Amino acid sequence: MASTALAQDSVTLETIVLSGGSGSESATGPGTGYTAKKTTTGSKTATDIKDIPQSVSIVTRQQMDDRQPAQLEDAIAYSSGVISSNWGVDDRFDQFMIRGFDIGTYGIYRDGLSQKSINFSGFKIEPYGLERVEVLKGPVGVLYGENDAGGMVNAITKRPTFDRFAEGFASYGSFNTYEAGFDVGGSLNAANEMAFRLTGLYRDGETEIDGSENDRAFIAPAFTWKPDENTSLTILANYQSDKLTPNSFLPKAGLDFDASYGALPKSFQYSQSDFNKFDADHGSIGYQFEHSFNENWAVRQNLRFAAESTDYKQLYFDGMADATTMNYTAFTVDETATIFNVDNQLEWKHDFGPVQNTLLAGLDYSRYTVDGKNGWATGYSISILDPNYDFDVSDPAIYLDRKQTIDRVGLYAQTQAKILDHWNLTAGLRQSWVRNENDDHLYAGDSSQNDNALTKMIGLGYDFDNGITPYVGYSESFTTNTGAAYSGALFDPSKAHQYEVGVKYRPDGFNGFFTAALFDITKTNVLTSDPDHIFYQVQTGEVNHRGLELEANFDLMAGLSATTSYTYIDAEITKSNDGDQGNRPSMVPEHSAALWLNYKVQSGLLEGLSAGAGVRYVGSSYGDSANTIKVSDYAVVDAALRYSYDGKYEASLNVTNLLDNEYDATCYSGSGCIAGEGRVFTGKLTVKF
Repeated sequence: MASTALAQDSVTLETIVLSGGSGSESATGPGTGYTAKKTTTGSKTATDIKDIPQSVSIVTRQQMDDRQPAQLEDAIAYSSGVISSNWGVDDRFDQFMIRGFDIGTYGIYRDGLSQKSINFSGFKIEPYGLERVEVLKGPVGVLYGENDAGGMVNAITKRPTFDRFAEGFASYGSFNTYEAGFDVGGSLNAANEMAFRLTGLYRDGETEIDGSENDRAFIAPAFTWKPDENTSLTILANYQSDKLTPNSFLPKAGLDFDASYGALPKSFQYSQSDFNKFDADHGSIGYQFEHSFNENWAVRQNLRFAAESTDYKQLYFDGMADATTMNYTAFTVDETATIFNVDNQLEWKHDFGPVQNTLLAGLDYSRYTVDGKNGWATGYSISILDPNYDFDVSDPAIYLDRKQTIDRVGLYAQTQAKILDHWNLTAGLRQSWVRNENDDHLYAGDSSQNDNALTKMIGLGYDFDNGITPYVGYSESFTTNTGAAYSGALFDPSKAHQYEVGVKYRPDGFNGFFTAALFDITKTNVLTSDPDHIFYQVQTGEVNHRGLELEANFDLMAGLSATTSYTYIDAEITKSNDGDQGNRPSMVPEHSAALWLNYKVQSGLLEGLSAGAGVRYVGSSYGDSANTIKVSDYAVVDAALRYSYDGKYEASLNVTNLLDNEYDATCYSGSGCIAGEGRVFTGKLTVKF
């Protein structure tokens, strides 16, 4: 079990001083068509994406409007290096992998500030409330501190604009799912000093599991005050309430029980509806402030406080008791969690002869707290041949009752130098400190652990006049490990470093962006079994992921838009005491690819009609590090049809997994497999004012 909009085209208020040579496009706005020229995720400054010495994928608002992603992970499903929904249909968290590392619950950021999951508090993100989504691949420890080796996803919230707009929509889809939403905003005074935006959504529905819930209420107000050209303050807030039914692994014919009994139906009622819920309420409020003293000096402060309460009950499959009887475990979580983030930045721009330099210095701090109880009890069973759900499930005994507090402090510096108008040199350094405190209410015991890490990055690129930019880069990251070895020595952080070489291309003749990258990531200090002391671990483990990524996003004048990607990963457990050295890590396919095409009729009787279709392919992988459980490859087809009239009225139909392909998202030793999502359709009517 894992412990884991349509937007209008108004100009979006920029909150960061623009730099570079890619025009006036906002680095946090919705993008233009299927591409975006600037990013803040890769450098914390508004920088041309081709000048970032690391691979960055940007999912624009137009891409999301065409594909209508239901979850954050669906938005990035066509990006290179990404495997989305790697734990199947699990609406508790946003689940995905980047470059073969499971990042979903650890590498999610919102507006540049961390929004990692804490225990079972996932802080889910509603895609309708986003301008764009950016994926920064590989270690990102210099700018963002503690993070795993694969990279991060930064979700950019919709901001106020000074042009008035309004839209509303209503939709109906599979499993009797109703949804309605709105997005309104504009200037609040004649001087255009103040603007607002209000985005909301309500959903009532189910999933493909009988008796399930898939309900959401979401509201996000935003306000911008811009008294002059040098100062801006944007306040961003949101509240979201989810009532969901968690998914579960199921035993698989031929793997967990005799194949002669046949496969369990996809809608198999694996749990009791009154003991299978995931209710989460969370909200946040924060601001982004910027002031430019002159053309050289600027300061920024980004701050947010978020809180979530989670009430979770599940009866989940826990292996086979015998040839036809499934063991079930009752599991509960009752917790509250909070996140406080603040990032202070000072930017200095200065030219030194032929060198145009941007120096960024920052100090950030975050505090994560989670206070809650977990319950656990075994002893429940269901027959696969004659399932009987008519039994009581008692609240299980509490095995964990604690408050955990994690404080993170980082001091970082980065320089971006444009040399002789063509060379791009980027280098950075960060010192991080992490303190982890545990207050055990159950056993009246307290513990704490302090860690620190120094991370570095450097990259070099060259801009040719024809739009081609080759680059090389090196970057590092770290993640903390709690606990101690047999000797009593506390575990050091796991560390990762990456070498990357690639090429980026932006053509002059049409709106497009193409990337190719080779990467080599090594993660060290991985926990593995202590060969001399049973039940203990040592830090001698190591994994290596190296591979190739290709991606293209473009819009042609003839009305054709496309996003396509391919990823190859050669992954290996290079050091281990668990008998799996030399094996492939679990859940890491060797090949994956995706292609989405959208065509919009430009003139004639069918003007306003557009159609899109895509295919996503994920190669075979292993469900365990011993490489004994093979998970088959799969491909799913998505489609969309849309008609827009007079720029105000729009009707659309989106279908994911059009052919209703049945496949396993992953399998896990002793816990069966979890199914990928079947066919889902959504019909939608939108009105713009």
